[in-house]
Formats: sequence, structure tokens, C-alpha cells
Amino acid sequence: MFQNYSTRRQFLNYGKLPLIFLLNSCSNPSKKISISLQSSFYPQSLKDTLPSSWQKQIINLSNLELTKNKLSNSDFILINDGWINSLNFDNYQNLNNLFSNAKLNNRSKEFLSSFKEYQSNKLFPIGIVPYAVIIKNNKDLIDDASNSWDFLLAKKLKGKIIFPQSPRIIMSINKTINTKNSLSKIKDQAMLFDDQNAINWLINSKAAVAIVPYSQCIKYLKVDSRLSIAFPNKGVPLIWNFILSKSKVNNQILIDWIKSFENITTIDLLANQGWYLPFNNEYSQNKYYRNIKNKNFGPSKICWENSWSLPPINNKEISYLENLWNQSLTP
Repeated sequence: MFQNYSTRRQFLNYGKLPLIFLLNSCSNPSKKISISLQSSFYPQSLKDTLPSSWQKQIINLSNLELTKNKLSNSDFILINDGWINSLNFDNYQNLNNLFSNAKLNNRSKEFLSSFKEYQSNKLFPIGIVPYAVIIKNNKDLIDDASNSWDFLLAKKLKGKIIFPQSPRIIMSINKTINTKNSLSKIKDQAMLFDDQNAINWLINSKAAVAIVPYSQCIKYLKVDSRLSIAFPNKGVPLIWNFILSKSKVNNQILIDWIKSFENITTIDLLANQGWYLPFNNEYSQNKYYRNIKNKNFGPSKICWENSWSLPPINNKEISYLENLWNQSLTP
């Protein structure tokens, strides 16, 4: 057969073809499933449920411009409701056909109904995290804090409270306080407004109280005896977490992952780290009304019943809230 190749160079070039084909096939393996998430916002028990074959893209939505490439390249995205307005929903596919409507509990259905249909069709809720009140070295505040948010106005807390960075969260809490000019008074109580570093500030400064997502503070409560927790009976703001799908991959892999949450051990682990499943599952629903190990851990039944979600708002409503917030700065 060699007679068809008149030179040694031609023969060697021919021999390269199978090797090139082999190398090319090795360099283009089937694409890994990827998911984008803000790692610090999610409890370890949730991250442990992610299939090991998935590629995790860690993002920081506070620097949205810097994370756009990761978002655009990911098959799935985990995001909370505070960042929904940052997304272009045209880039995502419908997920409302993954499960029957009976999969979600009533609170989930009600919250989804507050979104526009083209949005709600693409959002699948996978977790609810309540805000919690963390108190340092002031155990005498626990009873008042467990009753209502009025305790925030206590004189001894002036300049010693760490609030969430979201004015909307603060204003929603303010609505439960029946005191004239309460928003201005609340802001006078603030030491600072921080989300990601609130517990570190609480531990290492003169601060006495921090209002933080429950899932971000549990580990500190277990190791620092100075810290106590309270959930006002008047309710707390709720953080909703959603999964969105950008890819055209077979969503069976997403279905299998979500179904894995309903393992009893997983439900226990998630609830023990402040993550509540929004599914119509009897065992997981019981976690809403059962304190976790220590009687001081976990919102009470009445707290859950009075807690609230923050529905999406339009530009006009945003402008109104901004004006209200700025007016409260005026003496």
C-alpha cells in the first residue's frame, strides 16, 4: 500500500491523521454541567447535595458586571429574590413543567403569583431562609426581641445595631413598629448596614445586635456562648432562593437533584442550618413548626405565620421607597 506515497514526508503526514483525530476527540469531552452560586449565601448542607460532577461557578452578585461571563456560561443558576431584577429572563427556559403544581407548598405558590407570568414560569423555588435577630451579651433582650421588633428602639442599643444593607428589608420591619417616626429612630440605632460581614462585626465590635439570615449565623451560635437568637412573633422577612436553567440540557438531571432534597436526612441537615424547603412534603413542612434541638433555635409557629415575603417591585415603587428612605434622614 506504500507505493501510493512517493516520499517519506507524505507517509509521515499520513500517519499523523489518526493521532490528530484522537487528540481532538480527547480535547472535546462532553461538557460538564455547571451551576453558578454565591457560595457564602448557601449552607454547606445544600452545597453538599450538588452532584460532584457539576462544575461550581462562584459568583459575587454585588459585582454583577464582573460575574456576567460566569452567569452566561452556566447551565443553572442559584439566586435569591433580592437579585431577581438583575436578570434578563429572556436568557432562561421555562421550568414550571418540571413538576406538577402540587410539588410546591401554598406559600411558594402565593409568592410566585406575585411575579409576572414570564418570570414565574422560569423561577423554581428551592429554599426559604428567615431573618433572625442575634444578640450579644444581652440575654435580657431575648424576651422583648421574641415578642416584637419594638425592642430595636431601646435606648441602650443606640449605635449598636447592625442592620441588613437593604433599605427595603429595614422598611418592611419598620411597618411592624407602632411608633411615630419609627424609621428615623431605627436608623439612629444603627452602627452600620452590612450583610456579608454582620456576624464578624457583631463579635468583634461594640455592636450588641445583628439582623442576619438564619442560615448565615447558626454555626456561630453553636460555638460562641455570648450569642443568643430570637425570632419576633410579629414575623420576620423571608429570603427566597430559586434555581434557573439557561441551558438546553435534559432537565432530568435538575429534576433528580431537586428530588434528592426530600431525603429525610437531607431535610434534617438543611433545616438544622436554617434552610427550609418550600415543597408540599409533610416531613419538611413539619420543620417549619418544630424548634431545632435547642428550644431557642428556629422560628415559632406564630412567627412563621406572621412572616412576610418581599414581592418584586417596579421602578415607580423603587423611586417611592428611595424617597421615603431619604426623607427619614431629615431631622
